[in-house]
Amino acid sequence: MTSLKDQAAIVTGGTRGIGRAIAERLLKEGARVAICGRSEESTRRAATELAPLGRVFAYPANVTKVDDVRRFFEAVDREFGKLDILVNNAGAGIFRKVAEMAPEEWRQVIDLNLSAPFYCSREALARFLKGGGGFIVNISSLAGKNAFSGGAAYNAAKAGLNAFSEALLLDHRHDNVRVAYIMPGSVDTEFGSGRRSGDTSWMIAAEDVAEAVVAALWMPARTMVSRIEMRPSRPKK
Repeated sequence: MTSLKDQAAIVTGGTRGIGRAIAERLLKEGARVAICGRSEESTRRAATELAPLGRVFAYPANVTKVDDVRRFFEAVDREFGKLDILVNNAGAGIFRKVAEMAPEEWRQVIDLNLSAPFYCSREALARFLKGGGGFIVNISSLAGKNAFSGGAAYNAAKAGLNAFSEALLLDHRHDNVRVAYIMPGSVDTEFGSGRRSGDTSWMIAAEDVAEAVVAALWMPARTMVSRIEMRPSRPKK
């Protein structure tokens, strides 16, 4: 895409953190952006705060629930009339050793980080295949290739998202659907810094991830950046 002006985008989990930064960046590029979050209050507040940047639509939805996803996409259809970009950003982690993790905690992590991108991508593809193409960006993590103790569920979910992204690309590249997945390391958000204390200035900023999303979207149609790995330039020694 040489310009994002008037492109219609969905950013899941767009009320805070990386998703919020991506929504802001897309709005500044002239895109129309739909965001979702689980809480109606937080979703409405984020939309109000983002409104000065451009046209934003907010809808409360739990993207781990197929019916919620369907209703969200139908609402975006009514609001924007089309869809060009999907950013699967919503994610969360529960960090415990395998023996200490409850089955419902495992399901929560897998559902949000892996199943939800499938549900949303499936809805987006139904529109892209009719409309002549589109772009899907999945926000993954270096945890998808670098396992760590206590991260079994999160590692598995993000590794699965990486593989899903690769297969999605192969399935639909000839349908004019481009797919990229971004794998940040330590990001300075509530998600990332919540497990740390002290100085976090060395970490990746959420805005840096947003820049990577836009860089992928900006590539000429003949070229696809399929995977981006991001690391802090100068991590703690």
